[in-house]
Amino acid sequence: MSAWPWGMIAAGLVLGYVFGSIPFGLLLTRAAGLGDVRAIGSGNIGATNVLRTGRKGLAAATLVLDALKGTVAILIAARLLGPEAALAAAIGAFVGHVFPVWLGFKGGKGVATFIGCLVALDWRVALAFAAVWLGTAFAFRYSSLSALVASLVTPLAFWYLGDGPTALVTAALALVLWVKHRPNIERLLAGTEGRIGQKG
Repeated sequence: MSAWPWGMIAAGLVLGYVFGSIPFGLLLTRAAGLGDVRAIGSGNIGATNVLRTGRKGLAAATLVLDALKGTVAILIAARLLGPEAALAAAIGAFVGHVFPVWLGFKGGKGVATFIGCLVALDWRVALAFAAVWLGTAFAFRYSSLSALVASLVTPLAFWYLGDGPTALVTAALALVLWVKHRPNIERLLAGTEGRIGQKG
């Protein structure tokens, strides 16, 4: 049995982190003359908080770019460094978004980047995530709950497909995602979480 390519894995991790730590929400809102998005709402750099600026286009762009940085990092790592490095790039991209060094390790909650990673790792699992998200959102109308439930299904889907390593990695990432959503979980339990389409 050949040894794990630890050098390639480390390179994939760094590559993913560099891509993941690009704070698109902050960069886009500043470029649009809206100041620092961290000064409003939840103080988050993700698309949900960007939406609080009232600029739906900027929020959509943030969502897409936050997802793409995970996808692109993994695809580059897979092409240049190998499959193990691609999985490491997924870890790096997600951690980079949630804990970007440039912003004092205070980043987003990771949902968009998580989805972007799934697209590159296995499109079937990405579709499963989307289906569970949509079903939960339709039933309960909570965006946060939808993301939390879908993230739990993800490692199970990889396990079902016979990809144990990716199942373990996505389980760890889902755990981080849940920790980052702690305020949302508390509001869900208290019945004060905002619903999709709710005004005010």
